[in-house]
Amino acid sequence: STNVALIHGSEVRDTFSVPRVVSASQLGFLVPPNTLYPARSRKAGEQGSVMVRVFVDVAGRPAQVTLEKSSGHSALDEAALSAVRASQFRPYSEGGVPKTVWVRVPINFVLQ
Repeated sequence: STNVALIHGSEVRDTFSVPRVVSASQLGFLVPPNTLYPARSRKAGEQGSVMVRVFVDVAGRPAQVTLEKSSGHSALDEAALSAVRASQFRPYSEGGVPKTVWVRVPINFVLQ
């Protein structure tokens, strides 16, 4: 999809299209998130699912990490964000050209 803008009456095609969104399983990890269950949360019996939204640069590094859906427990949310910040994705490319991409990473905290 190409964005078209009118500048001074002439048409300019923007080849820098908006980065697509792919799933974490579709992209894959070189270094997966190593999620540590906070001791406080474990003691309190806190469980939940966190959805983390990540902007991945052309080298596969998480350039921007944000909370998309909270578990309802701030300690679990922070643990998920930290784990994803320290991870490394497989670089994304289209037709052999490295591209930036948005990825949604689900992190589940379940007490055994």
